[in-house]
Amino acid sequence: MGLKKQTDASARHPLATRDYTRDLPGLIAQMGDVEAAVRRWAVRDLAAHPAAAAALGARLAVETDHSVRSALFSTLARLGGDDAVTAMLPLLRSEEPELRNGAIEVLSGLPEAVAPHVEALLRDRDSDVRIFAVNLLGDLRHLRIVAWLERVLMNDVAVNVVGAALEVLAEVGTAASLPALRAAARRFPDDAFIGFAVDVAIERIGTP
Repeated sequence: MGLKKQTDASARHPLATRDYTRDLPGLIAQMGDVEAAVRRWAVRDLAAHPAAAAALGARLAVETDHSVRSALFSTLARLGGDDAVTAMLPLLRSEEPELRNGAIEVLSGLPEAVAPHVEALLRDRDSDVRIFAVNLLGDLRHLRIVAWLERVLMNDVAVNVVGAALEVLAEVGTAASLPALRAAARRFPDDAFIGFAVDVAIERIGTP
């Protein structure tokens, strides 16, 4: 019996390849490639296209590969601006910690673009979103951070949100924050954690 010649599987079933143009539409299309490495390179190249922010944010909503997600966040951080912030804000509601934390990291590096959104975040109906907003303030370099945190202490009805604000204010507050700290203690007189957090913050800031 004669030996059968083995055929190359790749010859019988050639891999389908697709060429992408290197302009903005081509790179956006490349983000939908089946290969994670191809998607990742597209995301990195889109750092040269400020108009890509919305498309990058949309890709984050469906991307599952961790390395591509990381590249998406890095590119959005480099692009910055209002479009990048708009792409990040919905992720504060995500059930996935990786997406929430990535969004907070990007937003924390864009203080001027984030500032117009802070008050709305601190009034959000979802207390978890308000907590994430407070955590963001801990990393945001902006002149109004202390004022925003003091407003939380004076007005927010959720003890967990106030507790988060107390922890941040203990690190960034000044003696001018003491009235707001004492007001928080009066608002939650029966909550041991709030009382403790207020005492810690006052001790760190120092009593005038």
